[in-house]
Amino acid sequence: MIAMPIRPLSPVLLIALLGACSSLSPESRMRTGLEQAGLSPRMSACMAERMADRLSLAQLRKLQSLGAFRKSHSEPMSVDRLLHDLRALGDTEIVAVTGKAALSCSF
Repeated sequence: MIAMPIRPLSPVLLIALLGACSSLSPESRMRTGLEQAGLSPRMSACMAERMADRLSLAQLRKLQSLGAFRKSHSEPMSVDRLLHDLRALGDTEIVAVTGKAALSCSF
């Protein structure tokens, strides 16, 4: 096996990579997805903050499918309807984490 030297990244490239990573945080993507699913911006931001650290990347990917589903519906989504739709994903942890976040953000 041939060892290849590791070259340091240029400062410009490093800043660009860090900027890209921060703009695509799981929390911001989740907030956007919840808004696309039909929740209010305030509720989406509150719930995303509580959910992002509690779900795995695989679970976050499952949640993305709900945003695509709801884009075709123009009416706002209730939390009850969101939880109902989440049950179809077949992941009880997603439903539990989302339910707890919704309850916390309702007050």
